[in-house]
Amino acid sequence: MHPAVASSLRTVAITLAALVLGALTPLGQGALPPELSSLANSASGWMIPTALLVWLLARGYLEAAIGGALGFIALTVGYTVASAWRGVDFDPLFWVIVGVVVGPFIGLAAHALHRSPLSAALGTGLLSGVLVGEAVYGLTVVGDTTSPVYWWITAALGVALLVATAARIRRPRLIVLATALTTSMAAVFLVAYQLLGSVPR
Repeated sequence: MHPAVASSLRTVAITLAALVLGALTPLGQGALPPELSSLANSASGWMIPTALLVWLLARGYLEAAIGGALGFIALTVGYTVASAWRGVDFDPLFWVIVGVVVGPFIGLAAHALHRSPLSAALGTGLLSGVLVGEAVYGLTVVGDTTSPVYWWITAALGVALLVATAARIRRPRLIVLATALTTSMAAVFLVAYQLLGSVPR
């Protein structure tokens, strides 16, 4: 099979899988226990499946960037269509914009986990930073109105990714780099979320 065709098929697979996952999300929201209800209104709820799909299927950085954007957007579209089918109004504009702007970076970071130690450290810093940053936001800014359980899970995932990468690369300087980038990204994410206010549903 021609490489361009194979790349296109993988990108389509990422997009279709994300579309299905997005459509299933509103159907499963009612089944979530209160402790996990914050998943329905979190950036990590879209970032994690997008990163996983790209990590599993993408075979190059360009493919990963495109897949990250399309995956994020497809999750939003799937969610919007399923919500409309259930009679629930959902405005996808905010998350589509996020997908266009942030999706490629999520895709690049996820694919970087496969690559050189330096690339893995950088990719981990971005992904872990988002997870930890949102967890801090959830526990502090909206802690009075949401359960802490989901936010602690998100923080644990961010730390677990950082630890797993550290165990893989085993280079002190790169581990320090990944940790510093995680901390910096978490701080940037926290400030950005506070500037945006509450994330639209």
